[in-house]
Amino acid sequence: MNNHFYLVSSQGAVLFYIAINPDCTIQQIADAMALTSRTVWGIVKVLRRAGMVHLRRRGGRHHYTVNLDGPFLHPTLNGYTLRPILGEMVERCRTGLIAAAC
Repeated sequence: MNNHFYLVSSQGAVLFYIAINPDCTIQQIADAMALTSRTVWGIVKVLRRAGMVHLRRRGGRHHYTVNLDGPFLHPTLNGYTLRPILGEMVERCRTGLIAAAC
């Protein structure tokens, strides 16, 4: 029997994935996280509406990156942006200290 423990919600997990895999697509997220494209599309839509994720269109594909100046939406933590939570992770990815999957 496999027991799975998740520290964050689906939205949080997708946000973390995008943070360390900048410019990823819906399909790349879905494949890496064993979710359907439709599920990921819905999660990314919520994150975009909240201002947490940027969309960039390249050709016929949409590519996503984290908006570090976007609000960190959490019921008990008000007034924070994503920068203190994800900023170091994004920087490590940019400098190659964290290997991206995309």
